[in-house]
Amino acid sequence: MTRAQQIGVVLGLAIVTALTILRASDPGIFKLIRGVTFDEYQRLVPRTFEAMPVRVIDIDEASLHEFGQWPWPRDRMALLVNRLSEMGASAIAFDILFAEPDRLSPRNVVRDVAGVDPSLAEKLPDNDEIFAQSIGEKPVVLGFGLSNEGNYRPPVKAGFAFTGESPVTAPPYLGASTPLRPQLEANAAGLGHISLNPGNPSPVVRAVPLFLTDGEQLYPNLAIEALRVAQGASTYVLSGAPDRAGIMTSVKIGDFVVPLTAAGELWLYVTPDRAERYISARQVLAADGASPDVAAAIDGSIVFVGTSAAGLQDIRVTALGENVPGVSLHAQAVEQILSGRFLSRPDWADGLEILMIAVLGCLLVGVTTFVSPAVALACGLLITAMAVVASWLSFLFAGLLLDPLAPIISGSITHFASTSFRILVIDRERREVRRAFGHYLSPSLLHRIEHSRDALRLGGDDRELTVMFVDVRSFTEISERLAPTAVVAFLNTLLDALSRHVVANEGTLDKFIGDSIMAFWNAPVDVADHEIKAVRAALAMRETLAELNAGDAFGFGPGQQVGIGIGIHTGLACVGNMGAKTRFNYSAVGDAVNVAARLESCCKEVGFDILISDSTARSVQGMALIEAGAIPLKGKSSRTQILAVVGDERVAASTEFAALAVVHEQLTQALHAHSKNTRKLIGTAKLRAGQVIGGLAEFYQRISGRSDHFREVPDGFEKSVAD
Repeated sequence: MTRAQQIGVVLGLAIVTALTILRASDPGIFKLIRGVTFDEYQRLVPRTFEAMPVRVIDIDEASLHEFGQWPWPRDRMALLVNRLSEMGASAIAFDILFAEPDRLSPRNVVRDVAGVDPSLAEKLPDNDEIFAQSIGEKPVVLGFGLSNEGNYRPPVKAGFAFTGESPVTAPPYLGASTPLRPQLEANAAGLGHISLNPGNPSPVVRAVPLFLTDGEQLYPNLAIEALRVAQGASTYVLSGAPDRAGIMTSVKIGDFVVPLTAAGELWLYVTPDRAERYISARQVLAADGASPDVAAAIDGSIVFVGTSAAGLQDIRVTALGENVPGVSLHAQAVEQILSGRFLSRPDWADGLEILMIAVLGCLLVGVTTFVSPAVALACGLLITAMAVVASWLSFLFAGLLLDPLAPIISGSITHFASTSFRILVIDRERREVRRAFGHYLSPSLLHRIEHSRDALRLGGDDRELTVMFVDVRSFTEISERLAPTAVVAFLNTLLDALSRHVVANEGTLDKFIGDSIMAFWNAPVDVADHEIKAVRAALAMRETLAELNAGDAFGFGPGQQVGIGIGIHTGLACVGNMGAKTRFNYSAVGDAVNVAARLESCCKEVGFDILISDSTARSVQGMALIEAGAIPLKGKSSRTQILAVVGDERVAASTEFAALAVVHEQLTQALHAHSKNTRKLIGTAKLRAGQVIGGLAEFYQRISGRSDHFREVPDGFEKSVAD
């Protein structure tokens, strides 16, 4: 592990630790994201609406138009209770506060009139008493609200039994409540709080507290109190944690068991708002009585009385994004309990999500640091997909609410930070190498350099190289008859076509020198069979030039052929960055470079386009080579044996080349011996050469004038070729 990788791992793990601690503290933004995620799940698959014995008696706009503005006199509320009771309602729950005396009661109205005998007021009816009498002995549940003033707490009409440790301190705290009229409070069969999300700043009602606590006593909410009264049950059976106080797990209400959060909340699994759930209060209070359909709907149902009128401001937002009357959420809570379709967020969910952030974060740090960014990204996307799928399937089949976004967001932050560090620090050297060598090396060599750091040694070192020089024949004549822009266009066309073969055969382009190309093989990394690859590049250049000439790619017209000379030599050279500190080139210098350049110059004298030294020939003996003599090179004390490259292995295996090779061997022996048979053998060689390659005609045309090149053979050449 490099130092940069060590720093990357430490930095990544520090980010993972910070994110894990942040999730453990569960800030508001995480809660908000979690809630929105669960809302989306419900919107995708809401609870299916089923016909349940639950109805909402709606004090709607039509009812207010019929009977006047709110509040109504309580003798009308008494009539509503009597009508509902007569139609067989199993429980009647009011999502309405009755905290103040009825100001429309005749007794109160007369008492406020000046000059009226007080004794007369006492003889008039009191609507509160009428309402209290109507709810007596009936399954009526009244609601109470929370208050920030006083210390009043309502009486509790039900008993409580516990299993496990005491959960009394688990629910939200009830400091004080709005006091009900004493006679109403006394006659009601049940009392329940009507607060849907106390202390929660979110406008969306996602979970409803089924209980409140003052630290000693539990207070049920309106929905479950209505369910209890409807069943005639007297006790709530609460289950707490077996080894820890202050935690709720479930509550049994008559025949129904309801799973709860640790704080005693019910996660609402809502349906889209449906008209079938509502019955207008106007229909129940009709002068000629309710219709048979209304009576049938109410018979045996738990009835919630509330309002949907906009002016009464009891509108809430559901997880589906709908604005609904608050009373309908009480009704939906009972519907959900009756249907048995529950959502739950188990106690271990937070721990699992925190663990996933830590584990997956560490995994991403390792993958991002030690594997390619593409693989790291693929792993990150896979983890994201797995988290989303697991969370969705848990919701769909088990009703479990597991948050996928906290691990995903944390993982994304970790991945982004680690990847950014890698790009800025760890990959900096790789990008520098690619930028420096992208114009000189083949993609395969670049890949090997990037993944074989030890093979790249810059700064100048001795290596065995195969060096190539390529030069355009008669370039001076060409440039004299062309405009400067045409010369540039000609060179660009030719050099681009030829240099591609260097890169394609894993060579390194050193430089372009006017109309020449310098390239070498086996640096900056080792290249297997570099001699063969250099010769193959030269043969490919020959073919490409023939195609360019045949297609008149240079625009010189028919018969105007462009020729090149190529010299190749294998030997020791120094290769590395050379130049000034502020400007340098990656190049090679040494005797091997000089020999290759001299060989290219000899192409004119020899009359052939590709010449290689005997040191290169030792590694390419399978190709079609013919001896071209021993030539004195400038700066060399002895002659250098050279060979002409006729073709590749396919040419070498042909019968035509075999015949040429026999004649050429006889010719070289005749030249060595200064035989009189030389001229005849040259003619035969020309004939044989024409069957192999056209370019040898000039070679044999000039060979008689180079007879001295075949009379002195460097030491060891004959032996090396024979081997």
